[in-house]
Amino acid sequence: MGGFFGAVSRRDVVLDVYFGVDYHSHLGTRYAGMTIWGAEEGFQRQIHSIENTPFRTKFEKDLEDFHGSTGIGCISDSAPQPLLVRSRLGLYAISTVGVINNMDDLLEKCFSDRGNQFMAMGSGQINSTEFVAALINQKEDLVSGIRFAQEMIDGSMTILLLTSEGAVLAARDRAGRLPVHIGCDREGRCVSFESFAYLKLGYRHERELGPGEIVRLTPEGCETLSPPLERMKICAFLWTYYGYPNSTYEGVNVEVMRYKNGELMACSEAAGGTMPEVDYVAGVPDSGVPHAIGYANRSGATFARPFVKYTPTWPRSFMPANQDVRNQVAKMKQIPVTELIAGKRLLFVDDSIVRGTQLRGTVDFLYGCGASEVHMRSACPPIMYGCKFLNFSRSTSDMELLSRRIIQELEGNEGQKHLDEYADGSTRRGKCMLEAICEKLGFDSLGYQSLDGLLEAIGIDPERVCTYCWTGKE
Repeated sequence: MGGFFGAVSRRDVVLDVYFGVDYHSHLGTRYAGMTIWGAEEGFQRQIHSIENTPFRTKFEKDLEDFHGSTGIGCISDSAPQPLLVRSRLGLYAISTVGVINNMDDLLEKCFSDRGNQFMAMGSGQINSTEFVAALINQKEDLVSGIRFAQEMIDGSMTILLLTSEGAVLAARDRAGRLPVHIGCDREGRCVSFESFAYLKLGYRHERELGPGEIVRLTPEGCETLSPPLERMKICAFLWTYYGYPNSTYEGVNVEVMRYKNGELMACSEAAGGTMPEVDYVAGVPDSGVPHAIGYANRSGATFARPFVKYTPTWPRSFMPANQDVRNQVAKMKQIPVTELIAGKRLLFVDDSIVRGTQLRGTVDFLYGCGASEVHMRSACPPIMYGCKFLNFSRSTSDMELLSRRIIQELEGNEGQKHLDEYADGSTRRGKCMLEAICEKLGFDSLGYQSLDGLLEAIGIDPERVCTYCWTGKE
């Protein structure tokens, strides 16, 4: 996925951008970049790979060369950025977060007769940020170009621009699937995905952008250049999984939502008589911990950490590109607390079960340490569709998803016609899927949070929340 941070001020903003971008490191592991603009220095830019090195260590040596009162930076899993673009609309830096599903169609429609060419990355693909800039440059001004690009793109696109006049333009995607927050202090403004990033830097919260809204940030204020649209579909996974615990979106804090979500799961299980007797409740991975705390608090079970992660050398298990290496790293990070495992009945709450590639290894690890029972709960419903808007998972096909693979094994193509029924654990098909996953992955029992329960935990109008990965409905 990715995230960005920008600042414009009457003072130097290099450190603000540096730390602001660093606070988005949980959103990506491939590329990072910073572009600073100063009245005397002009544009200064650096892009680094962060696949095996944290953001801070790659950019720390660049700080003394950066000077300026305006800057943007990003974490990206899609392409190296921010890019510097020289066009008939002027010189500007651009960073984007999103997905373009119809790039080939747009190439044919917008560029086939104009002699355009694009630089190819090592994969042979076009840098999506460069492509967005090319769409913007089809129009007569930046705001019209941003609107045009967002209207033409099938998917989602949030955009951050740094102009040669030292202003920052921020555009939230048309459906508001990702948040864009504005902060302020006495000397300027900042823009950020994560609200805690600027609060920690001493900015005050000013407001969130509406869906499709475009604003211009200067030290003096935040000017709306294109008003927000009515329809919003903010991603539910912000709260469930990839949002940082300290952040708040649409007035709902991530950590608080996760506690409530776990509590609602426990209430539902108690009412349905499906709650197993266990010795300990635990969270897996880290983002599952607050869901597990809520579950334990409401169920009356003891919360514990039967294993801890060794993170000084490998802070994130999916950093390596090779799946076998990622699996081995995940295994090496899990250090057991044998006294909390041997002879114990354990229930784990995961933030989500996507492909299930590492869960079997986790279960074998726990039984190898002497666990008597291992129960698994997912803090969200079964994922039936790969995300087409934000790429929060690396799945390239719906059939990589655990639930869809199991359904295919159970019923073949006929089963794919009954996804709604399989997603409901109270139906015949739903129970069959749960039993099949338990057999494949070694769980003693498995349960998923319901969609209604998840939406209740989020607590905003359900019509304004994107649930595509569970329902397939936009």
